[in-house]
Amino acid sequence: MKIEKFEDIIAWQKARVLTISIYRLFSNCNDPGFKNQIQRASVSIMNNIAEGFERKSNKEFKYFLFIAKGSSGEVRSMLYLAKELTIISESGFNKVFVLSEEISKILSGFIKSLESRK
Repeated sequence: MKIEKFEDIIAWQKARVLTISIYRLFSNCNDPGFKNQIQRASVSIMNNIAEGFERKSNKEFKYFLFIAKGSSGEVRSMLYLAKELTIISESGFNKVFVLSEEISKILSGFIKSLESRK
């Protein structure tokens, strides 16, 4: 399937679901700095996929996918902290952690496919 717009990208679709889940999961978080950081990191995943795609250059797209992958790692790192500090439950952690891992794996595959198109 040819990707016509960034909304067609599965990693972007999953990142959107992740971002909505993060916003909901942390809606009652009493630490505004923590809440803001994890929300911004999740938004960064989907926005960097979108921005990179819109650049219409494989080199730039790959660069933005690396940033999105880094943001996915940041989300996972913060989720560990949130779980340890009991900001979120184990089940809340598991739901979004698995999705974030999946996004990261999809992005890795996408980056590799762009590298093979040099």
